[in-house]
Amino acid sequence: MEVILIQDIANLGFTDEVVNVKNGYARNYLFPKGMAKAATETNRKILAENLKQKAFKAEKMLKEAQELCSKIEGITLKIGTKASEKGKIFGSVTTVQIADALKEQTNLEIDRKKISIDGNAIKEVGNYTGKVHFHKEVKAAFNIEVFAE
Repeated sequence: MEVILIQDIANLGFTDEVVNVKNGYARNYLFPKGMAKAATETNRKILAENLKQKAFKAEKMLKEAQELCSKIEGITLKIGTKASEKGKIFGSVTTVQIADALKEQTNLEIDRKKISIDGNAIKEVGNYTGKVHFHKEVKAAFNIEVFAE
């Protein structure tokens, strides 16, 4: 019996995939648990339309991510913070402060969870590299200049 998987199932297949399974496995396990549905002609048409819409949305999201990437790629953020005479920062500069600086200096609101820096936090005055992960295929690198106020 051919079924359309509604969710990923180990050793069987991935979501929206049409697979062939035994009748009893489909009727007694997959259907009652909501893991799959019968691969009827109607369900196949619905699946094709859903895949087409998902592809369109994914392409749109990729284009938006690439546009944002081009705006951020290569910029230098300047972040002032309190520091000792030796250059050690009181506290640290985290992704929250970097997100705020990006909003201030470029008018782009980026979620702090998408920002990564070398290590977890910046603890000394200097130049660093940060990355923004917009999409699984699109990443932008930018420079961070931390100076003492």
